[in-house]
Amino acid sequence: MTIETSPAARPSAPGRIFAASWFGPLLAAILMYLFFAVTGGGKGFLTVSGTAGWLNTAAELGIIAIPIGLLMIAGEFDLSTGSVVGAASIIVAVGTGFYGLPIALTASAAVLLGIGVGSFNAFLVNRTRLPSFIVTLASNFLLAGSALGLSRLIAGSSNVSLKDAGFLEPVLATKAYGFNISIVWWLLEALLGIWVLQQTRLGNWIFATGGNLDGARRAGVPVSRVKLTLFIWTSVSAAFVGTLQAVAYNSGNAVSGQGYVFQTAIAAVIGGVLLTGGFGSVPGIVFGTMIYGIVSLGLFYTGWPTDWLATFIGGLLVVAVLTNNLLREAALRRGRGRS
Repeated sequence: MTIETSPAARPSAPGRIFAASWFGPLLAAILMYLFFAVTGGGKGFLTVSGTAGWLNTAAELGIIAIPIGLLMIAGEFDLSTGSVVGAASIIVAVGTGFYGLPIALTASAAVLLGIGVGSFNAFLVNRTRLPSFIVTLASNFLLAGSALGLSRLIAGSSNVSLKDAGFLEPVLATKAYGFNISIVWWLLEALLGIWVLQQTRLGNWIFATGGNLDGARRAGVPVSRVKLTLFIWTSVSAAFVGTLQAVAYNSGNAVSGQGYVFQTAIAAVIGGVLLTGGFGSVPGIVFGTMIYGIVSLGLFYTGWPTDWLATFIGGLLVVAVLTNNLLREAALRRGRGRS
């Protein structure tokens, strides 16, 4: 027998919107943009170059933040991305800029590095059951120290120039009116993430793994494989950003990516992802990276001291965590009310 749900029992359209994990980040992005449009609009924030500035910042951050967010939805964490960015950029720069190797070879080596680091992290997390926070933090230090030491040993510096990137130049370094091609790569990865999370079995497994790990295992979800896939995706994305930076900025730096260690996770949390897992969305993560980019560049255009950036980000993080918990609890209450 089919039970019909009365119109009164169905959630209203506004209720469904508020229940979506991306609505809060969308509203916050609009408010942040309006705030800086008022305070910094007359000083260049609303210009084409100003818009390109915060979008370029959001794009490079977002390429890593999207898989980081998916990994967090699955209940895990990755702090090794910063060292992967630096190591990948120095591999490309030393290999092609210092030794003259083909760019295809050194870029492939950077991708293989990402696969290796992601597999290593997943192996330790799955086999030892150690917290991924500790495992990936250790990986970050190991790789960062190795990249720095080897670059200085081989090239005599942690910063190595790269003059000719060959066929990767138009693919990774094209600009139009100040907008970097990294924005296109960011949006393409966002579309891939949306498809995976909403249209594939892997997406269901990601939510199940983060929502109830033991229950997911009992239901037959290949939890270890899910984590392996996401750890590799995260590290390969970081390696891609490192390669992109080496090509776009004509140099590789072994320590250039350390800022991403926490920035990507912060962007994901601001974008509606719960630290406890099981809740979040790719559009929300995209809005979270936009907020980070807007705030990072917006302060410059207001003329205020950029020392206040950490204050803004910290405040946003606190508000985001509280809002995410409230939205999740509200969604759960509506779900229980309809059951």
